[in-house]
Amino acid sequence: MADETKLAQGNEAIARGAIYAGARFYAGYPITPSSEIAEESSRLMPKVGGVYMQMEDEIASMAAIVGASLAGAKSFTATSGPGFSLMQENLGLAVMGEVPCVVINVQRSGPSTGLATKPAQSDIMQIRWGRHGDQAIIALSPATVQECFELTVKAFNLAEKFRVPVILAADEIVAHMRENVVYPEPGDLEIIDRKRPSGPPERYKPFEPEPDGIAPLAAYGSDYVFHVTSSMHGYDGYSNNDPANAAWRVAQLQQKIERHRDEIVTTKSFAAADADVLLVSFGATTRAARAAALEARKNGVRAGVLQLVTLWPFPDQEVAHLGRRAEKVIVVEMNYNGQVTGEVRRVLAPEKDIRLVNKYNGQIITPRDIMGEVLP
Repeated sequence: MADETKLAQGNEAIARGAIYAGARFYAGYPITPSSEIAEESSRLMPKVGGVYMQMEDEIASMAAIVGASLAGAKSFTATSGPGFSLMQENLGLAVMGEVPCVVINVQRSGPSTGLATKPAQSDIMQIRWGRHGDQAIIALSPATVQECFELTVKAFNLAEKFRVPVILAADEIVAHMRENVVYPEPGDLEIIDRKRPSGPPERYKPFEPEPDGIAPLAAYGSDYVFHVTSSMHGYDGYSNNDPANAAWRVAQLQQKIERHRDEIVTTKSFAAADADVLLVSFGATTRAARAAALEARKNGVRAGVLQLVTLWPFPDQEVAHLGRRAEKVIVVEMNYNGQVTGEVRRVLAPEKDIRLVNKYNGQIITPRDIMGEVLP
């Protein structure tokens, strides 16, 4: 059978991507601008033998997908900024318990309730540091409806492979736009499932990593009886407050991501190899950045775009490779302080000419907004 091409909304493509990746449990609380993901999941999940649950709030939603994952199901939820804030404690549990799951955060304008139907890209640092303590996190950001589908599949693959929660950091523009998207046939895209233990159940330790740094994960209800806690714990999953154990545990959560960085971090570049002006963007702002770069080339300015598909871990190497060659680096993002701009400055050092094109009033960034910084 041939691949299927559909005119689809970004949120619809996200739900379809989750099903394609093998998700069979969704728990969520509707919130603009992510509600279509819940709506589509409620329609699709029963058709594939999955479970859809509408929860009483986002705290419960996050708890439910953690529990479903520990019971063996690929699980996910979707929310926006205020709901994502409520999920942080149970998201921390997923990090500490090394529970694979996917959280979709369709970003909208804040602070607080803010402009509920308007776009923003202002949750970047909350995604990275919203939970207390030290931990690594993986976050991806789609710029097209096709990427909404493909990056959702990738988010599940990364979650399953590395036993981590993964954040899909979409924004209202991408989530609500409609474009042609090619839905691949089953088997066309690689689907990764978590490692399962193979030894005798009585010897299973749920947090004892194998040589790749990842421990196999059994399922509740199987022959493997195990314990997961949010407290500091050892190989066996039970509380362990020994300083040496705590040092190992915190480092292990970081290193299992760091040592596999090249498998996780993805960027895309457009006419950036010879760029004197490098536009760094992510999500919907990539579309305006690419249009501005094309217009700049027509005006004799060699401009190119580096799209950050992976936001966390931050693509230090890719930013350094193209940014150090460029005479000027312009970061395009929809927030006040330049949350990604700060990371670019960290990578490229203070002496580099780094500029910020931003909006934080609920309106989109246009190519014209960018051109003012691109042209001499």
